Amino acid sequence: MSTRTRLDPRRRKEQLLDLGVEQLSVRRLDDLSIDTLAEVAGISRGLLYHYFSNKREFHLAVLRRMADQVVAITAPTADLPPLDQMVRSLEAFVDFVSANRESYVSFVRAAAAGDEEFHRIYEEARAALTDRIFDHAGADVLAELGVVDSPAVRLMVRGWSASVEDVVLSWLDDDRRIDKQQLLEMLASSLPAVASIVSPTR
Repeated sequence: MSTRTRLDPRRRKEQLLDLGVEQLSVRRLDDLSIDTLAEVAGISRGLLYHYFSNKREFHLAVLRRMADQVVAITAPTADLPPLDQMVRSLEAFVDFVSANRESYVSFVRAAAAGDEEFHRIYEEARAALTDRIFDHAGADVLAELGVVDSPAVRLMVRGWSASVEDVVLSWLDDDRRIDKQQLLEMLASSLPAVASIVSPTR
């Protein structure tokens, strides 16, 4: 029999979202069971509906939770040189995906499944990751990275972020002949290389 623990509503909801993200490591989003989650959380199924009006609302909240986690853990550190900041953010991303691989893959698959709201959550997270390279860095920092802000460059950097995700997932699937440090250096150095493709006039 599960032990029920009283928590205030905000903390209980946070717990449910964390458990939802954990459940994505062992099941697809479509198979994320409210009954199972209620049992794991030690609350009734009816109480779960007190926090989320229906299964879809819960699914959306779980995906937002994972997206927010990725954005938060990759936040740059202001006291590091630009390239070191980039490497640190990339390392945080690699470590997160390594530790939560199945959950992250479930998140990506849910976004790619054709559901507009799932896809929007995924794209908003990606936009937050790439836009802050420009919006928070400033021209001097961008120059040190070999990047000039323009619509064309931002478009290429969005493509770079998609490549980073694919490379990291592929790296996790192979026999790790490339060590993590080499991976991080390649990913970080590829950003200015991608940005340099765009003509300065564009």
